[in-house]
Amino acid sequence: MSQEFCFACPRPLDQQETIQLAHGGGGRLMQRLIEGLFVPAFAGGAPRGPLHDSSVVEVREGRLAFTTDTFVVDPIFFPGGDIGKLAVCGTVNDLAMSGAVARWLSAGFILEEGFPIESLCRVVESMQRTAAAAGVQIITGDTKVVDRGKGDGVFINTAGIGLVAPGIEISPDRVRPGDAVLVSGDLGRHGIAIMSVREGLQFEGALDSDCDCLGELVSAICARGAAVHCLRDLTRGGLAAALNEIATAAAVGIEIDESAVPVAPQVAGACEILGLDPLYVPNEGRLVAMVAADAAAAILEIMRAHPAAPQPALVGKVTDTHPGGVELRGGLGGRRILDLLSGEQMPRIC
Repeated sequence: MSQEFCFACPRPLDQQETIQLAHGGGGRLMQRLIEGLFVPAFAGGAPRGPLHDSSVVEVREGRLAFTTDTFVVDPIFFPGGDIGKLAVCGTVNDLAMSGAVARWLSAGFILEEGFPIESLCRVVESMQRTAAAAGVQIITGDTKVVDRGKGDGVFINTAGIGLVAPGIEISPDRVRPGDAVLVSGDLGRHGIAIMSVREGLQFEGALDSDCDCLGELVSAICARGAAVHCLRDLTRGGLAAALNEIATAAAVGIEIDESAVPVAPQVAGACEILGLDPLYVPNEGRLVAMVAADAAAAILEIMRAHPAAPQPALVGKVTDTHPGGVELRGGLGGRRILDLLSGEQMPRIC
């Protein structure tokens, strides 16, 4: 447990307060914030050993995966989630894409002066619920406060460590021509859920973000062993960005059947209104998998049995033509290049 998290609260934290610069100054207010909120949430109020500037964990076997990410989503609370849930899911999912089982996370908070303590409590409680459900521990952290107007409420930086079991080898360089391309569910929910709040869009049915931890789903998929070649979560840039990155790294071509890609009617309608392509819209609970063709049907069945894969589909294949490129086949037989965008279509979505 980092020295930033102490363990003896002098008096309860008042949720009617707002963040002040002194909450990041190392004095009594900072001590109250850490001891009154972060320690009870993440450490259960009990120290894991002498306080120090880093947290030490024992690893007896296996390989480690390590990742880091920063979350600046606007708005902080959105349909189906919040910045706290997003921070945990995003970090767990990045580890899972290497076949790692997430074990430990760090949490660094950059708070703006004037941010309500009540809102911070909601974020922290959401982080802990999500971490507990994913089987990970938040074991160290940091808190900084910036002047009013110099931030945007709260930003969260995370790092995560996971264990990769023996025999798990998941990497773009394992992708081969003939591999099947699978997605774990309908695309674009997270980005459109964020934009619906920003733009005041109304839908006939509720549209929540797909924000979810994919660790258990990946563990189930990885039971197929060597048949699973590459995984990628479909965050910024959506499916199009992930496929282009994999095609470039593996020096292969990828062909996608546009009619096979699952997209919810609300997402398709919102994309039409906003002039967006759902293949580029971000997700926070979806993945693409490149798997051996003869294992594709079995892996699809594994996905269908898991709640984190609500609408899995076989959407394309890997080819040995146009290496480094992604080609989209339309419903009328037309083809077009699915390229990377030159700019950012939807900022502040994670």
